[in-house]
Amino acid sequence: MAVMTAALVRREANYKALTEAQQDKFDRLMRHADKAGPVDYPQLMGRIADLVGLPEGDIRKCACSCTCPVIFDADHEDAHVIEHGEGYNLGRVQCPTCADWHRETA
Repeated sequence: MAVMTAALVRREANYKALTEAQQDKFDRLMRHADKAGPVDYPQLMGRIADLVGLPEGDIRKCACSCTCPVIFDADHEDAHVIEHGEGYNLGRVQCPTCADWHRETA
């Protein structure tokens, strides 16, 4: 009898690990998502998640001033909102690692 283990779900991706073409596509899709309506937004987030290999979610690139390359789900409980997206969909959000690290060094 074979024993199967649950596969770990990736929670982060590295922007710098993407090819230049993938980075361009990611950036373009994020610009579209920022201005998208309620019908198009989830579809764009799905395309972005597929591109970077993450489960669907509210995908962001870390907006930390330390230029962190982490791409993650902004709904993660340890993410930190730096700036809400007033009039737009995408606010500026720090990944959980940066949010934790900058809290400790502040």
